[in-house]
Amino acid sequence: MMMYMYMMFLFMFLVGLYSFFMKSSFLLSMLISLEFLSVVIFVLLYLLVWGSNESYLLMFYLTFCVCEGSFGLSILVSLVRSKGSDYLQSLSFLKC
Repeated sequence: MMMYMYMMFLFMFLVGLYSFFMKSSFLLSMLISLEFLSVVIFVLLYLLVWGSNESYLLMFYLTFCVCEGSFGLSILVSLVRSKGSDYLQSLSFLKC
C-alpha cells in the first residue's frame, strides 16, 4: 500500500517538474509549479516522518517554503511593475 503512495507522489513530482520546465513562459506559472513541488515534497516528508519525534524538521521546511513563495511573489510584483507583464520570453535580461 505504501509503495503505491510513493509511486503516486513520484508521479506528482514528475508532473510538477514537467510543468516547471516545459510550461515556463510566464513567471506566475513557474511559481505555481514550484509551490506544487513544495507541497508534494512536504506531504512525502510528512509520511516519512510520521510517528517519530523529528516533526520539527517539517516546520523548518514549511518556513523555507513560505520564504521562497514570498520572495517569488515580490520578484513577480517588481517585474510586472517595471515591465508590465510576466511573460519571460519578451524580456531581455542582458539589457541595462
